[in-house]
Amino acid sequence: MPAWLPPPDGSRDRRVEDPTNLYVVHLAGRALLPLALRTGVSANVVSLVGLALGSAGAAALYRWSDWRYATLGFCLGVAWLIADGLDGMIARATKTASPFGRFLDGLCDHGVFLLIYLSLAGSLGTAGGWWLAVAAGAAHALQATLYEGERTRFHRRLRAEAPAETAAPSRNILVRLYDALADSFDRLSLDLDRCLRTAPGRHALAVTYGERAAPPLRLMVLLSNNTRLIIIYLACLAGDPRCFWLLELSVLSVVLGVGIVWLRAVERRLVREWHA
Repeated sequence: MPAWLPPPDGSRDRRVEDPTNLYVVHLAGRALLPLALRTGVSANVVSLVGLALGSAGAAALYRWSDWRYATLGFCLGVAWLIADGLDGMIARATKTASPFGRFLDGLCDHGVFLLIYLSLAGSLGTAGGWWLAVAAGAAHALQATLYEGERTRFHRRLRAEAPAETAAPSRNILVRLYDALADSFDRLSLDLDRCLRTAPGRHALAVTYGERAAPPLRLMVLLSNNTRLIIIYLACLAGDPRCFWLLELSVLSVVLGVGIVWLRAVERRLVREWHA
C-alpha cells in the first residue's frame, strides 16, 4: 500500500499528519489499543480519561515558573494527547463512532486548553494576562474548529466522496452548534464536491486534489494541539507563557488564513481544469 494512503483503520493521511502524531502519539495509542479492546473500555470513557489527564496537566502548569512543574504539566499533556488519539482508534475498531462522540472529543480538546489558559492566567494574576488569555482562547477555538473541518473534508475527498446527505439535526443544541461551525466552510467548496459526485473520472480527480491540497494542510499542522502544547511548554521554560498567546493571536491566525485561502484556490483551479 502506498505510504500516503490512510492506514487500514481509516485514520488520517500521513502527508498531512503532525510528525509528533506519526512517531509518538499515535504509536503509543496503537500500542494501547489491544489492551483497550480486551478490557472493553469505550471511546467516550477514554475521552474522559484524557480530559482528567489534561486537567491535571493544567493544574501543574499553574506553577509553570518551576521547570519541574512545567515539565510535569507537559508530560500529562502528552498523555492526554495519547488518550485523545486512542479514543478515535477505539471508535473505529468497534464501529461505535457517533455524533455525540465527536462532540465529546471536541469538548475535551477545547476543555483541556481552556483549563490550561485559566491556570496560566491565574498564575500571572494580572488583568492584562486575563484579557490576553480570553482573546487567545477565542482565536484558538476558531482556529482548531476550522482546521479540523479542513482535515475532515480532505480525507473525505481522498475517497472521492461528496458530502453526506444532511442528517436530521441532533436534539442536543450543543452538538448542533458544534456541527454548524465545523461544517461552515463546506458551503464554499460545493463546486469541487459536485465534480466529485458527478465526474466520470472522480477518482483521478481525488488523487490530484490530494496531491495539491496536501501542502496547505501541512502548513496548517502548526494549528495542531501537539504544536500548541510544545509551544506552551517552551514559553513556560522561557519565563513568560504570554509569548504563546501572542503567537496564537498573530502567527497562528495568519497560518489559518493562509491555509484556508490556499485550499480554496486549489479547489477553484481544479474545477476550472476539470471543466476545460
